[in-house]
Amino acid sequence: MAAMKASDYGKLIKKSLIDKDMTQVELADMLGINKTYLTKILTGDRTGAKYRKAISEILGINHESAA
Repeated sequence: MAAMKASDYGKLIKKSLIDKDMTQVELADMLGINKTYLTKILTGDRTGAKYRKAISEILGINHESAA
């Protein structure tokens, strides 16, 4: 199976996770979602619209410019 490619928003989240020394699992837990759903947000398969504000607050990113 080929690796899933991150959307631009997903790349921003991944960079922010690295900068904060956090894992995707930790972020998913903080959001109250499972890692599979977070992966779908990162790859652009799901918009994650209802989680963008929380993600931006946790990671300190601007969710509106990343949309």
